[in-house]
Amino acid sequence: MAYILKNFFLEKPTPAFRFLMDTFGISMKEAQKIIDKRRVFVEDEQLMRKSTLISGKIGVVVFEGDSKGLRPIFETEDFAVFDKPSGVMIHPRKRSDGYTLNDEIKSLYGKDANAAHRIDKSTSGLVLVGKHKQSEIALKEIFATRKVQKSYIALVKGHLKEELLIDEKLKRDVETSQIRLKVHVDERGKPSQTKVIPLHYFEDKDATLVQAFPYTGRQHQIRVHLFHVKHPIVGDMIYGVEEEDAERYLDGSMSAEEQYEKTLSSRLLLHAYSLSFNFKGVDYTIESTIDVKNEFYALMKD
Repeated sequence: MAYILKNFFLEKPTPAFRFLMDTFGISMKEAQKIIDKRRVFVEDEQLMRKSTLISGKIGVVVFEGDSKGLRPIFETEDFAVFDKPSGVMIHPRKRSDGYTLNDEIKSLYGKDANAAHRIDKSTSGLVLVGKHKQSEIALKEIFATRKVQKSYIALVKGHLKEELLIDEKLKRDVETSQIRLKVHVDERGKPSQTKVIPLHYFEDKDATLVQAFPYTGRQHQIRVHLFHVKHPIVGDMIYGVEEEDAERYLDGSMSAEEQYEKTLSSRLLLHAYSLSFNFKGVDYTIESTIDVKNEFYALMKD
């Protein structure tokens, strides 16, 4: 379990933020953040105010990395790049989420190391991590200013014969959608562009391996754009299926067997394949070490 409850006994009444600063060696800002997230308990009662004097039995919910041995495929003194498996979140949202990539990041590099960007839980592939706070801030700025060139590999349904530039605006929370967070092509949305290059057509499975270059960074951009051009990604349980089925998948009421039958794969066949960027005057191009072509072919239902 990534989040655990640590118990302490405090004899002398002490401001809550001061207790956290001294116990965990953190700043006042970090201490206040822990209290704001309701992760401090006094005599089993949740602490609500930062300035409260606390004593007695104190419980603090903390994150402790529980490594499973995943190692970066590339690293410098400032950053590392992990090849994240599908089905693993980058960081937990709640205590019950269990193992995430953060377990490996914190175990290897300490509490100040963090991912500089996100990819979906169902998407596998490259994640860039700042080993310390200064590099995290710098790397996030590179992503925010679109100075990182990313590419993805996907296996899509049907025969895509020619290179495409998909230039369609994307919007979340469209009124006609049954799924609140689903993204749609919509003229009221934000400008979004994806270049798609066909790499290999598997005639026996009527599926095409493609490389996708997202020129903008919208949520689910590649998935929505490929669905829009009638080539949904194999294994996609949100785009490419009926919304009723997507709802059942999201609320956990669909079996793995039914998911496999409906989408032709047990997982989303989308992989974050490459990252190119300049950091501290050095140009980097990092590519995944996974044999995506053969792995995706094997994962698609015959």
